[in-house]
Amino acid sequence: MTDLFAKYDVPAPRYTSYPTVPFWTDSPSPDQWLDAIRTACDDQTASWSLYFHLPFCETLCTFCACNTVITHDHGREETYINLLHKEWRLYRDQVPELRQRPLRQLELGGGSPTFFSPDNLKRILEPILADIQVEAGQFRASVEVDPRRTTRAQLVALHSLGFNRISLGVQDFDPVVQKLVNREQPLEQTKNVSDMARELGYNSVNYDLIYGLPRQTPDTFRQTVEQTVELRPDCIAVYSFARVPWIKPAQRLYQDEDLPAAGEKRALYEIARDLLAEAGYVEIGMDHFALPEDGLASAQRDGTLHRNFMGYTELRTQVLLGLGVSAISETPTCFHQNEKAFPVYERRVNQGEMPTLRGHLLSEEDRRLREQILTFMTRFEVELQPEQLLDAPTFLNSLVSDGLVEVREQKLVLTDRGRPFLRNACMFFDQRLRQQEDRPRIFSQAL
Repeated sequence: MTDLFAKYDVPAPRYTSYPTVPFWTDSPSPDQWLDAIRTACDDQTASWSLYFHLPFCETLCTFCACNTVITHDHGREETYINLLHKEWRLYRDQVPELRQRPLRQLELGGGSPTFFSPDNLKRILEPILADIQVEAGQFRASVEVDPRRTTRAQLVALHSLGFNRISLGVQDFDPVVQKLVNREQPLEQTKNVSDMARELGYNSVNYDLIYGLPRQTPDTFRQTVEQTVELRPDCIAVYSFARVPWIKPAQRLYQDEDLPAAGEKRALYEIARDLLAEAGYVEIGMDHFALPEDGLASAQRDGTLHRNFMGYTELRTQVLLGLGVSAISETPTCFHQNEKAFPVYERRVNQGEMPTLRGHLLSEEDRRLREQILTFMTRFEVELQPEQLLDAPTFLNSLVSDGLVEVREQKLVLTDRGRPFLRNACMFFDQRLRQQEDRPRIFSQAL
């Protein structure tokens, strides 16, 4: 496997969308974007999801590739709450259909949502939740938290609003690694927040781990995974460190010799995968594991697991609406992203404008390929079109020869051996990437 890791460790998208963001070309006007939401909501059975991007963090984790604002000024909470409410009113007033369809999923991400005080978390959410339909028993709400800055009062406030899932940023428990990535977080802090969440009634606790960080070794990462298993989170995401120093300059602080590469890096993932399997976790998708009784594992068994910009989710809704700086939204026919520069986002929202930075109107081919990629990413097999059956022997020859994928009964099937190479296999469907003769360095390594 070490040779295969070296062979296939090439830049590749993560496929949270298709087309992937660097290949968005046909950007919608604000009116076209609003029309796309209205059209998606025309279906009487339609539902929607809501994402808030809360960008603030008190310190910079140097591995992070998210859109963040580093500050200790908690006075900025008030300004940002007002911006979120103004942006919501733009949608509420121009797309009343949103208020007629049930909200099924809600997520707070960042940044660090627990930068905000308990009262301000409620101030963000209460007016909006009072404005829309939320059906008991049909609603899932999740929050990403920084265990170093999460209090019982924050968890109580969120649970009172219906939050039932919590995701803790862990990354690694080794003190040497933590110091190098500027995230010193004793195991006891993570355990305390997990215990508080369970005591308060959160029914799913997720941990995020990252492999490929500086100074990680097989022994230290094995210990991190073993400690994680002892705490028994319901879900575990084991992400590859996405090194993109051309986007995030803080990652230039790492020396190449401190970072495990290619086969060495992927060996860390295989350690985690084996330990999690031994502990009873099932692999539900790329980088994700869950206990069999968790909702995500049930969704994968039932064939309803979905993947979008928020990651893997239990169900699919017709609209994902993102509010806040840099937030990404989607409908079946359109992608949309808000302004990434905070001052520009703030100015445009205060002027009553939709803060559109970019997006993409999906062609019929885009939509077809998107569905195939989504199916492959969540079920590990997908039906092929006749022209793809002709193309597969050439493009997939290496993957087939290495036993990573199979083409049988007009389907592309990812083998168990091929699970680590899911991103590579998805590139078969990515016509926009394949048409690029000179591929700029815009993606992190596949492995």
